[in-house]
Amino acid sequence: MRSFMLALAGSVFLAPAMHSGAAAEPLKVVASFSIIGDLARNVGGDRIELTTLVGPNGDAHVYEPRPADAAAVARADVVLINGLHFEGFLSRLTEASGKDVPVVELTRGVTPIAMDEDGHHHEDGDGEEAKADDHGHDHAEGEDDHAKEAADGHDHDEAGHGHEHEGGVDPHAFQSVPNVTIYVRNIADAFCDHDPAGCDGYRQNAATYTARLDALDAEIRAIIGSIPQDKRRVITSHDAFGYFAATYGITFLAPEGISTEAEASATDVAALIRQIREDKASAVFVENITNTRLIEQIASETKLTIGGTLYSDALSDADGPAGTYIDLMRHNAETIAGAISGS
Repeated sequence: MRSFMLALAGSVFLAPAMHSGAAAEPLKVVASFSIIGDLARNVGGDRIELTTLVGPNGDAHVYEPRPADAAAVARADVVLINGLHFEGFLSRLTEASGKDVPVVELTRGVTPIAMDEDGHHHEDGDGEEAKADDHGHDHAEGEDDHAKEAADGHDHDEAGHGHEHEGGVDPHAFQSVPNVTIYVRNIADAFCDHDPAGCDGYRQNAATYTARLDALDAEIRAIIGSIPQDKRRVITSHDAFGYFAATYGITFLAPEGISTEAEASATDVAALIRQIREDKASAVFVENITNTRLIEQIASETKLTIGGTLYSDALSDADGPAGTYIDLMRHNAETIAGAISGS
């Protein structure tokens, strides 16, 4: 750990000094992972210089930062993160940078979903993991104090605790399109704060992109709405789809909690297999960021066919089926509906 920190710190001294914000200079933006990077690009356009730390198909839960990442953070005018303890690696970078770089939590204003002590969602009596209000924003019943604090957007010592979200709140708020409209607004606010001259452009880009998100939200609701109610129970690798479940009315079961770092125990897997058989799950899916072995085992023991790949915490490569956030959400909805209709 000490050698890692020295390497990061050393890279910072080689980094050029931050620009003073002259109009000709692009706004230097660091995004923590690929989904955030795509949102930043849609709002910032060619007025920003974007660096994304965890790229396509990368798993932010287990990401180990590099010295080059510390240099990028040291140069940045603004760092965009998900928040809700998603980026456990962040504090090592900000500490090594030696700079007081503005860090913006994009989940500020989102109502988080509470988790149990094992990092799984609570299900209510109807099998739904959480409730969504009329605007599609997610509300967990029995939301704990931690969740309420996080909704205020405060910094909760994200650093160094990598995966404290177990037993706290689900950080995967980007799996609900209405939540991402909040992310987009927060990005535009941050860019306007740090580049007032470009604010009109940022606001217009955000409005245009939000209109596309609203259309996407309606499309997903129609796709999921076409699935019979008694078929809306599926299996994924880790518990990343709670906000999708709450917003669009489908239940996800997973052997792993909301972090991919901790492997599911044999007892957990056996219990899930029993639940699948009792509740008659309709399909099982692998994820782009997780090992397929466990899902293949579950599919074999339950006689379910693997319905395809879902994109949970990262985009695909640019030429893949989920190269943008909009493509990711549409692909997931269509893949789920297609697998269930063919089951």
